[in-house]
Amino acid sequence: MPLIAITRPVSPNINDCELSFHARQPIDFRKAIAQHADYQNCLSALGLKVVSLPPEPDLPDAVFVEDPAVVLDEVAIISIMGAPSRRPETDSLASALSRYRPIKRLITPATLEGGDVMRIGRRIFVGLTQRTNQEGFRQLRETLSGHDYQVESVAVNGCLHLKSACSYVGHNSILINRARVDSNAFQDFQLIDVAEDEDAGANALVIGEVVIMPASFPKTRALLERRGFRVQTVDLSELQKAEAGVTCTSLIFISKASC
Repeated sequence: MPLIAITRPVSPNINDCELSFHARQPIDFRKAIAQHADYQNCLSALGLKVVSLPPEPDLPDAVFVEDPAVVLDEVAIISIMGAPSRRPETDSLASALSRYRPIKRLITPATLEGGDVMRIGRRIFVGLTQRTNQEGFRQLRETLSGHDYQVESVAVNGCLHLKSACSYVGHNSILINRARVDSNAFQDFQLIDVAEDEDAGANALVIGEVVIMPASFPKTRALLERRGFRVQTVDLSELQKAEAGVTCTSLIFISKASC
């Protein structure tokens, strides 16, 4: 079955985005639009069907569609965002996802963002961060209890999301910044450390045999290529000012009708 990539246009108010660990810098809106288009073209070239949702101009972070939901083969789980300003993003996304999956919703006091959820086969790692709390982890694990997933929590520090600190890149390997995440959770995997002076270089997106990563981390790219990975880079310099990476601007899953 083909892969779907849900995306959403960049808001003209992106300069009002939430920031937790980055100092605010001016974001060039037109350049951000162009970079986002290049990102979508990259996904299309790799065979994904890109479905762009209607814009949400009043929601500065709405381009980061990964965070409001977790989509698995069996169900789409609509989260409660850790940043209250982002919670209005969920309704339109839930409506779009209902075409493909049954919908489940977390309830308060849970908070959880998709950037804190990393799936590797039947294992799901959930980062405990400023955006995802213990109750969010508990409810996600409970929701998936009948679907044969092993759901595990991971301590994260000093960055926005779990996938800011580590990403699965295929071949039983995880690209990681060990200073930001408890690497003991990943003892069953081959760990590939980011380049020493590329602290934010651990966010990557694997599509088939291709690892997509930001162009701003050439040393980490070289590390992966020396290990035999096929890497493709995209320039996300403007969106990175909003604490973005290559995973958060799409929501990728196998296309199938909701049951």
